[in-house]
This record gives sequence, C-alpha cells and structure tokens, in this order.
Amino acid sequence: MVVGGASGFLGTALTTHLRARGHEVTRLVRSGDASADASRWDPYAGSVDQRLIDRADAVVNLTGASISKWPRTAGTKDEIRSSRLAATTTLAKAVAASATPTVFISGSGMSWYGDDRGAEELTEASSPGTGFLAEVSQAWEAAAQPAIDAGARTCFVRTSLVLSKDGGVLKLMLPVWKLGGGARLGTGRQYMSLISLHDWVRGVEFLLENDHASGPFNFSSPGAATNAEYTDALGEAVHRPTFLAVPRFAIKAALGGIADDLIGSLRVSPDALVDAGFTFADPDLRAVLDSALA
Repeated sequence: MVVGGASGFLGTALTTHLRARGHEVTRLVRSGDASADASRWDPYAGSVDQRLIDRADAVVNLTGASISKWPRTAGTKDEIRSSRLAATTTLAKAVAASATPTVFISGSGMSWYGDDRGAEELTEASSPGTGFLAEVSQAWEAAAQPAIDAGARTCFVRTSLVLSKDGGVLKLMLPVWKLGGGARLGTGRQYMSLISLHDWVRGVEFLLENDHASGPFNFSSPGAATNAEYTDALGEAVHRPTFLAVPRFAIKAALGGIADDLIGSLRVSPDALVDAGFTFADPDLRAVLDSALA
C-alpha cells in the first residue's frame, strides 16, 4: 500500500493503524528520507515511482497544505489549491497507467458542501456548495478522474473535523478550555460535523477492504452537534465553565475570510458509509469526545 501525505496528522495515524493490522505501507516523501519504507516523489513535477504504484494493492492520497494557515493570502490560497491538485493528478495518472489499476482512496473535505448550509442535512447526494474551500474540494475530487476513467475503484473521503487530543483542532483548543477560556462562537446554533480519529482511520480501512465501495463518503459521526452543544460538552469533559461567547463580528474582524470556516454551519450525514455497512464506534458528540480525550 502507498500513502501520500503520510507525515501529517491523519496520515501518521492511518499509517500506524494499517501497519498494526498487518499491512505493508510505503510512504511517499518529498525530502531525502532514506528510510526503507519511504519513496521519493515530486507531485508538482508529476513524478512518482511508477513501479511502486504498479505493485501496490492500494494508493491513499492525503496530501495537501493546511487550510488553517492564517492570514489566508492569495499565496496561501494558491498553496492550498495547488498542493492538492498536483498530488491528486500525479497519483491518479500513475494509477491509470498501471496494467491493473489499483484502489485509489483520495482525500476531500466536508467543505465540498460550502461553508454555511444552516440546518440542511447534507448527504453525498446533496448539491455542491460555493466558496473558496468548496471550489478547492470539488477540483480536488475532479483531479482523480484519470483513475476513474481507467477503471480504478476510487473513493473520496470527505472529512469533517477530526478530534484527537494529539493533533488537529482539538489539540489547539484544549489548553484554552483547560484555562477556562472555552467559548461559544457566534450564536452557537451552527452545526459542527465531527468524527473521532479512531473512526476516521477505521473508515479508511473499511473503504480499502470493501470491494464494492466507490464514490464520495462523508466522514462525520451520525450525531451532528451545534457549536453550543460542543462547547458545553468539552467544558464538562475538562471540568471547566464555558459561559463565554465570542460575537460573530469579532470573529470576522480578527480572522477575515477564515471566520466563515468557524462560524458557518455544516450538518453532514454519513449516509454512504452507513449504507455500505460501516458501524461507528463513536456515533455522537459525547462518544467522540470520550475517544478523543482518552
């Protein structure tokens, strides 16, 4: 198995999990890493070891610059977009060039649906959204078309907020919450779609092993919660009060365009995963937080 983006928060967790389950994983790296499990590639140049892809029983693509970098300048936007499109195009073409195209699991995000859809329940059958990250996610998925055209079983992982005390947004939040600084954002009525890291890696493994799985999959626990519910639950979990609130105008003034990612509402439902037979170990907010903080 080949994994691009293996050094990131999600990629590291996935690689560790797959190896523990007996899979042989080769990491794609851009540096001069000489480890036996590493293979050098250059996605911007369209370069990857074709022989490696030909031998692989699956290719997982999680490559992409962080979307949380602030301020979100024109250069940052270009990096977010180009890093995803270059990596996906390179790997999709390599998969397509194989005599027997392998399984291709490609990253995506819940931002495919936009940044604010209110209380609308968003399934894989929902319409695409608008905005910068929505456009990036839609182009990201479209870049995998060569693999699909070649007959490779291709899945898109539309990831929501992945919670773990060891990485991602929760790692950044915990110190603030533990000091009693936890606060509702805006009205608090906006939906936050979440998934535990445990279920996220299990979900990717499920797609790898399910021969009938293809197309987009929402990676979000079935029990979507509002920001107010999340704020209260995390406060209870760390035994700190959460009576503060940050007004919408203050968030917009401080963060500009990134604010839409924080105060928008996306109520994402994992219909395709559930219909395919996946069972969530952490199906609601409390279970996700318990798993994330364990």
